Amino acid sequence: KKHRNFTCTKPIPRLDDGSSPLIPLQRPFVYFGRSYSQIYVNNNGHLTFNGAFSSFTPQRFPMYGTRDIITVFWTDLDNRVNGEIYYNQYTSGSVLQQATQDINRYFPGLNFNANWVFVATWYEVAYYPTTGTRTTIQAVLISGGQYSFVLMNYGIIALTTHNAGYDSENSTHHFTIPGSFSNNATGIYSAFRLGSNVNVPGRWAFRIDLGSRGCTFNGKTRTIGCSPWYFLQ
Repeated sequence: KKHRNFTCTKPIPRLDDGSSPLIPLQRPFVYFGRSYSQIYVNNNGHLTFNGAFSSFTPQRFPMYGTRDIITVFWTDLDNRVNGEIYYNQYTSGSVLQQATQDINRYFPGLNFNANWVFVATWYEVAYYPTTGTRTTIQAVLISGGQYSFVLMNYGIIALTTHNAGYDSENSTHHFTIPGSFSNNATGIYSAFRLGSNVNVPGRWAFRIDLGSRGCTFNGKTRTIGCSPWYFLQ
């Protein structure tokens, strides 16, 4: 139930393959060396910076494209009948305090202090065209000083095929959450919901500023583009 850790209050329109309008950011967000002042929350489970993105067919990373993208749960989601998609951003209050605590726990030694948090939640959204399905996921972008992070939180995930992770322009930096495109990615025993790289089932945390040179698993940094399997027993 990690999606309930944050409150998202601004709804995304009910559109098939839709997106939010351009969302101005209250603080610049650095994504692998590029600073962004805007973001788009796309209905099909991803975040983009330079424009809305309607693609519902998940692609494998690296894509070697021209788009910076964070894919929390890239699949054909449809909020026209079931579910809600929300977002909000914070520059003060308890959300920043929680973000600061979480990042210092997951990435010890940084002495990190969050000054901005952006939260996007897909709550009990259906897959197209199966309106009876329910999937809940969340992306949390966190920044402070020279550091940028993303948390990906997974609740109940209905059966489907999808990809989760992130990719950068020209795929200089990319990561795919283990289990993507596999039979155990979704459903009751979803590898996303039961797995973690920070020992919190259903949560995946990544540092994504210029200083990141790979993904971190259990306190150890791996090489760029790595995809090691790690699941809690």
